[in-house]
Amino acid sequence: MAAPGALIAAAAALLIAGCGGGSKGASGAATTSPATATTTTTGAAVASASAPVRVSTATVPGLGVVLVNDQGHTLYAFLRDAHHSVTCVGSCAGVWPPLKLSSGAHLAASGEARLSLMGSYPDPEGGRVVTYAGWPLYTFVSDTGPGTAHGQALNLNGGLWYVLSPSGALIEKKPQ
Repeated sequence: MAAPGALIAAAAALLIAGCGGGSKGASGAATTSPATATTTTTGAAVASASAPVRVSTATVPGLGVVLVNDQGHTLYAFLRDAHHSVTCVGSCAGVWPPLKLSSGAHLAASGEARLSLMGSYPDPEGGRVVTYAGWPLYTFVSDTGPGTAHGQALNLNGGLWYVLSPSGALIEKKPQ
C-alpha cells in the first residue's frame, strides 16, 4: 500500500494537470498549455512554474462582480500605483501581497475576466506582478476567504485601495 503522502501528491498532481490555461502567443492567437506538477522531497505536490496564474471573477455582496485570484480571494488596485507601476513594497506588500507571475508561468482568465486586459509589471523587490487593465493586482491579508472584500475603499499604507470590475474599472463604492 502506498504511503498517504504519496497518495495525496498523486491526487494533487492529477487535479493540477487537469487545469490548463490559455495565453496569447507571439502571434496574438490564444494558445493553451497544461499545468504540470512536481513532487517535493516531503511528498507534497507543487505547481510548476508553467502553471497558469489565473484571474477570475466572483460576486462580492455590496460590490457586485469583482476580480479574484484562483483561490477566490478578492483582488485590489492601489491608487498610488497610478495605473502604471508597482509601488506597494516592503511592509505594504506584507499587508497587500501582490499577485506574482513566476518565471515561466503564463496568464489565464476565467469567468468574466479578460485575458486581453492582463499583463505584468516588474516588481521593485524582484519578479513580476500581474496587472489587469494596467493596474497591479494585490490581495489583502484580512480577507480570510472567498467573497470578502475587507480592503475595499480603505485608505491604508499610503493610499486608497479598490476592487476592479471585469472591464478593468475601479469600483469605488464602500461596502455596505
